[in-house]
Amino acid sequence: MGRNLGQTRLRKRRRQENPMHEFDRLPPILRAWVSQAALPWRPRSVLRAYNKALARTGDRCHALNELSRLEAAQLAKDNSLSCTI
Repeated sequence: MGRNLGQTRLRKRRRQENPMHEFDRLPPILRAWVSQAALPWRPRSVLRAYNKALARTGDRCHALNELSRLEAAQLAKDNSLSCTI
């Protein structure tokens, strides 16, 4: 069975918890965002990043934009890693 990580050189981590249970506990707005994300976010990581951005901006839309910006930065980092090898 294939994995859903795609072609990335970013560090991968093993999970100790049940990712589907954690995903189900996310707020609906974050479940929708994660389902469209380009990278395989851990539910705990996306919730932590979202809460941090929400506390800083005070607006859910701005917090989601911050998540997209973080993801774009990771994708750019992955792209630069693959170009140097």
